[in-house]
Amino acid sequence: MVQNASPAVEFPPASAEDWRALVLKTLGDRPPESLTTTTADGLTIAPLYGAGAGGPVPSRPFDPDRAWDLRVVTCHPDPARANADILADLEGGAASVLIGLDPTGEAGVAAGSTEDLARVLQGVILELAPVALDAGFLGTIAADWLSGVAKASPGALLRFHLDPLSAFAQSGASPGPIEAHLFAAAGAAARHALTYPQAQLFLASGAAVHEAGGGAACEVAFAAASALAYAKAMVRAGMAMDEAFARITLGLAAEADYFLTIAKLRAARLVWARLTGACGLDVPARIEARSSRRMLTRRDPWTNMLRLTSAGFGAAVGGADAIVLGAFTDALGRPSPLARRQSRNTQLVLMEEAHIARVIDPAAGSGYVEALTDQIARAAWSAFQVTEGLGGVVSALTAGHIAAEVETTCAARADLGEPAIVGVTAFPPAKDEPVEVDTVPGAPVTAPSPRLPGPDGRCPPLAPQRLSEPFETPNAEGAAR
Repeated sequence: MVQNASPAVEFPPASAEDWRALVLKTLGDRPPESLTTTTADGLTIAPLYGAGAGGPVPSRPFDPDRAWDLRVVTCHPDPARANADILADLEGGAASVLIGLDPTGEAGVAAGSTEDLARVLQGVILELAPVALDAGFLGTIAADWLSGVAKASPGALLRFHLDPLSAFAQSGASPGPIEAHLFAAAGAAARHALTYPQAQLFLASGAAVHEAGGGAACEVAFAAASALAYAKAMVRAGMAMDEAFARITLGLAAEADYFLTIAKLRAARLVWARLTGACGLDVPARIEARSSRRMLTRRDPWTNMLRLTSAGFGAAVGGADAIVLGAFTDALGRPSPLARRQSRNTQLVLMEEAHIARVIDPAAGSGYVEALTDQIARAAWSAFQVTEGLGGVVSALTAGHIAAEVETTCAARADLGEPAIVGVTAFPPAKDEPVEVDTVPGAPVTAPSPRLPGPDGRCPPLAPQRLSEPFETPNAEGAAR
């Protein structure tokens, strides 16, 4: 027979002064403020926080049936293999797909026509599974291909993800004036908006800043400035301002520091609310979070599973509407079926077993997260204002302002010293364990040129980097090939 347990012992509540006294006892002559640190992008991290006192952060609508849109990415050059991967992912629990397109077959699916894209999407019901594109400067043409596949179905859940500004920022050049690409994309968006009322048209992404080494505030500011540029272009193309903003998705990176990811996504919603409010609108933000590629390692790639899980957790708690987790082998090559399944199942476990998104804004009230959110939001809004003061995001890019901001953060990160990267600079493996990657070469296809009339646009490129690359040994480069 089990006896009744004794009542739990009640402990007196600990005040901030009590905690401070314990810290002083440990530190000796040093004050607690000596533990305050500053990140590479200028965020201040205090050693102790009280209850959060931040204002309400707009959150996405709560859906008890689907916590968030589990989105998988497909970049295999062979359209038939890409189609097989998509169908396997959707059957395995994914809700939507992101297709990277590259007619050369080097960095995405080798598609150059509506027929090619139709082969990639064979068997996919576009009214049930949202389909997003990542096509760079080919985005306007690829949007017509996707429209051809959808056959003008008003119920098609298309995500055209037009984003010429990110392509311009990363490459440092545009085939023809970047302004012309912006106007062409807006014209295509206005056309497709009439046919597909449920489609998202533009992706205003800050990922180019993040992948080049930029900080959270700069990333959010770049996304906001891009969103404003896209909204203005759509209004000039004949769309109403409220509809223009409603058809834009914000793109942000999710990284292994899940507290930073949570705060960044919350800050992005605050900035978005400030931006749309200044335009006299009340349009909720839509956020697609993609896992950071700069955090991935080539050496001991198995540890990338931990990083991706942390990124997925942060994006979910931060309130992302759609989450794209890469594969743990992405720094080595295209993923194997095992890597794709692991990427997909990580989200399913977070969603269905850990029930991460059963609470709206679970980080609210945390002094640390609230303070970090406020810092990022204020810094991002200031950076956004500077960008607009320079004439907008295109002017800021061509003048080198964005690249200079990113370089300042990268230099500050170098000054902080060698980072602790598990599997590389901390606890490196005695022997590299091989992993399987897909090395099938892509075959290029003929595709229309994205070039537009006029001189090419130029800006200092935001070249992607991996934080672990300087510390990885040459022999790790060929591991698992």
